[in-house]
Amino acid sequence: MPISDNAAAELHPETRLIHAGTMRSQFGETSEALFLTQGHVYDDAAQAEGRFLNTDPGFQYGRLGNPTTAMLESRMAAFEGAETCRATATGMAAVTAAVMAPLRAGDHVVAASALFGSCRYIIEDHLPRYGIASTLVEGTDVESWCRAVRPNTRLFFLESPANPTLEVIDIAAVAAVAKAAGALLVVDNVFATPLFQRPLALGADIVVYSATKHIDGQGRCLGGLILGSKAVIEADIQNFLRQTGPSLSPFNAWVMLKALETLPLRVARQAENASKVADWLAGQAKPTRVIFPGRADHPQAAIVARQMSGPSTMIAFEVPGGKDGAYRLLDACRLIRISNNLGDAKSLVVHPATTTHQRFTPAVRAAMGVSDGLIRLSIGLEHADDLIADLEQALAKV
Repeated sequence: MPISDNAAAELHPETRLIHAGTMRSQFGETSEALFLTQGHVYDDAAQAEGRFLNTDPGFQYGRLGNPTTAMLESRMAAFEGAETCRATATGMAAVTAAVMAPLRAGDHVVAASALFGSCRYIIEDHLPRYGIASTLVEGTDVESWCRAVRPNTRLFFLESPANPTLEVIDIAAVAAVAKAAGALLVVDNVFATPLFQRPLALGADIVVYSATKHIDGQGRCLGGLILGSKAVIEADIQNFLRQTGPSLSPFNAWVMLKALETLPLRVARQAENASKVADWLAGQAKPTRVIFPGRADHPQAAIVARQMSGPSTMIAFEVPGGKDGAYRLLDACRLIRISNNLGDAKSLVVHPATTTHQRFTPAVRAAMGVSDGLIRLSIGLEHADDLIADLEQALAKV
């Protein structure tokens, strides 16, 4: 018999990531089955009607649900401590659905200004096209969230730690402001991973992930996840996903399911490596600044200690020489490769000012903390000494 939701709740997180949500076919397979099908057949016309009325449990059409995808959703909900989860084709599909679905023309959104470029585009450029106003605030200043609230404010959005500056926001404090305003709080938890930060427990209403990152963690598939209460997800988001169709491929869902089994092992090793590399970087002369949530000199170290159970796998650091200095380091790396992905088993490095945040003006980038000398480093599963050796020879070129 599969483990029930109630039984799964009593298990440790690592165990839930292996067993929760499993559905077995009549063949009793050990590994989760991969259901590659566009649709499903019905015993009779009445059953088909019942499926569409949601009075008969079961699957109808791939855009509306799939057994493999449903297992991923159930497992992630059990792990996150959420009532329900919906999977999407990409992380940005998850962000877009979580933000847009609950809103209507005339509503207002407040968001932290330090955001991934595509997330800021949704808030700043896309929503206003549909009559939804937005205000960007300094995320670490709780009073700025209070001042930005309007009578029509319906949603708050933030990343913590933020991409790429690793700014950490007091989620519980912002959640309290959102609740007082009658607004939903959506938190992008990618950089912290579900292992090191629990936004729902801190008061958030919705948590989103790019499953492309740590959850897959091996550079194979795109995917996204939206988690929260049934009331919040089923009010608007579920129907938005069903009607607009950003469906996760069953194959990608199967890959994510298998990846969840090793998520704690991978992230623990990556975080351990990141701590060693960040400490080494901080002891070198050429980086003018090192930002890592696991260090006592992080600008929001007190908040990190209060709301995160572990550090990120990400490091941000600045080098002298601006763009030229950053390019010299990136081009000199031999083991660490240039890529705008993150959370991978392989260590990856990128220059945000000319990639993920290139569409912003220099003034906007400066306000976000994205300088020309800023480098974002995603730490992988290699031996920490090899990563340090690679960075040492690359820094010599700066």
